[in-house]
Amino acid sequence: MARVIDDEAGVAELVRRSRRIAVLGIKTEAQSAQAAFYVPAYLAEQGLEVIPVPVYYPEVTTILGKPVYRKVADVPGTVDLVDVFRRPVDLMPHLDDLLAAKPKAVWLQLGIRDDAFAQRLVEAGIDVVQDRCLLVDHRAVKARQK
Repeated sequence: MARVIDDEAGVAELVRRSRRIAVLGIKTEAQSAQAAFYVPAYLAEQGLEVIPVPVYYPEVTTILGKPVYRKVADVPGTVDLVDVFRRPVDLMPHLDDLLAAKPKAVWLQLGIRDDAFAQRLVEAGIDVVQDRCLLVDHRAVKARQK
């Protein structure tokens, strides 16, 4: 049963099971000081498969050495998690793409929350995390495993 995950155990379980992560709104190497680049770069360094789905930068064909996709639904295969770097007001235009992609979960980064958007995803069977940093939670889960 899909749900909005807001408890530590649920977040930790999602972090542990997510191996293939599409990053919606990823920035390029030229913006390496921004979270929308350094968070996915960290995830890639940790051995996770990061799939870039930038919103801007139409000329860019690779980020982090991986081919760029323009829509999450265009990513071949199953996506465990979509890590979203979009302002709350910019989320709804991505809803149809996310529903078509059918990822197992969607993670709205720190500062990003839209309860109506999250509810639509949950109704479609997609778990949702809102307003949390995946890098922080990944590090915390990793530290507890030691």
